Amino acid sequence: MTPVSPNPILGTLLHAFGATAAVFCYTPQQRLRGWSWQTYWLAQAMICWLIAPVVVAWLTVPRLIEVLKSVPPGAMGLTFGLGMLYGIGGTAFGVAIRYIGYSLTYAIAIGISCMLGTFAGPVWRGEIASLLEKAGAGWVFCGVFVGLLGTLICGLAGRLKENELQQGGVAAQPFVLGKGLALCILAGIFSAVYGIAVNDAGKPIALAAEHFGAGHWQTNAVYIFSNSGAFVTTAAYSVWLALSQKTFGEYRKARSDTAGALGVNYLMALLTGCLWYGQFFFYGLGHVRMGQFEFSSWAIHMLMLILFSSGVGILLREWHGRRPRTIAVIVLAMAVLAVAVLSLAYGNYLGDPAAK
Repeated sequence: MTPVSPNPILGTLLHAFGATAAVFCYTPQQRLRGWSWQTYWLAQAMICWLIAPVVVAWLTVPRLIEVLKSVPPGAMGLTFGLGMLYGIGGTAFGVAIRYIGYSLTYAIAIGISCMLGTFAGPVWRGEIASLLEKAGAGWVFCGVFVGLLGTLICGLAGRLKENELQQGGVAAQPFVLGKGLALCILAGIFSAVYGIAVNDAGKPIALAAEHFGAGHWQTNAVYIFSNSGAFVTTAAYSVWLALSQKTFGEYRKARSDTAGALGVNYLMALLTGCLWYGQFFFYGLGHVRMGQFEFSSWAIHMLMLILFSSGVGILLREWHGRRPRTIAVIVLAMAVLAVAVLSLAYGNYLGDPAAK
């Protein structure tokens, strides 16, 4: 058994690949024809949360059955249970958008998720004081809080953009702050739980996989439980919608006259699921290389996700025609997020003994 050598720079790069996969995972949805949301969501969730984790773990973790037999049942159960909560958080996120819009939902929910998912583990283990004494700690902690500021500025930019669209009659929708904030808080807390499931509750599973020779693939064994837990709650909501709206028949025949629509829909669901799982795949590869500040992986992933998604939005001209003030705010948000990511990466680099 050879432990994975810390390499924070490579780890940060791998996190960037994961964030990129996450940014593009919703793109295939634009090609769907004749499928309701729940039909598509259940199909892609089957790939991301159930099939891909098992197949990838089987291919990359040596003696997987022996690994699972050696893990304390409590660790598997807790990781699965936290994954179920993450599935609820994802649903709450989607519903919150209906009340306060995408940008505010993203900023509030991701901001909460970033902070809680990053610090919950170290606080629970009583490690904050000892972490602050390590080289590079100031840069890491500063990066997290600067990233939170960048996330909030990004939310402000998005809200300014939504206001402009609503004033122009392009995207009018009711704004219900109370319900939206409540759902955002729920989504942020339960989404952060996934980071806790992988980084903390699933640690015994990862260590068992490492013991049997999994090396940097060790986190793939954890996803069997965290992702399947998320699938249970996600599937329950999707099935409930399908039964109440009688949409199960769409799996056999899409509600569209377009030739080949059904095949395209299945292909897009497969692509979405693979891209979504891709973020976790690269997250695991990056996480085990972060060294002393391994807990910062969640913050790096979340902040990169926001930064890259904002950049893609600009490239796709989603901000075209907006007022100069709105453009200036989103550019400022991206600059702050970039500084936060660089601060986190540099702090992790300083904390790497090999860098000295």
